[in-house]
Amino acid sequence: MRLVLSLHRVANMLVYDLESTVHRPRGWSWPGFRVLFVVWLTGPVEGKKVAELSGMSRAAVSALVNTLERDGLLTKERSSQDGRAVNLSLTHKGREAITDAFRAHNAREQDWAGTLSTGEQETLIALLEKLTAQSIHFEARRRT
Repeated sequence: MRLVLSLHRVANMLVYDLESTVHRPRGWSWPGFRVLFVVWLTGPVEGKKVAELSGMSRAAVSALVNTLERDGLLTKERSSQDGRAVNLSLTHKGREAITDAFRAHNAREQDWAGTLSTGEQETLIALLEKLTAQSIHFEARRRT
């Protein structure tokens, strides 16, 4: 229980810190950043793929997309192959905003990770990846 509570606590602290120091000053939430980040990495992408890659529900992504579109950061357009699907793209303003935010986000991540030595970081990554990989053996539920 101590392990799970510690993982939960540090994950919440990290997300809150990133959101309050990097994303809220830009007018975004943590989920808003995740949507922009996925679209930035993938290029034009279908909304349901953004939900999958960001670990969020389609409904949550849809609501965020409306806000990000209103703010001039994203555009959405119906897919030519599937009229129900919506493709998302960054605007020029969105590309500049996510690039700037990522620099600040990454610098803050480095502050957090810097408390561990390189060896400790590698060990922690390996252990977390092991937990993730082994979760299939007890049929852990995850968002899809």
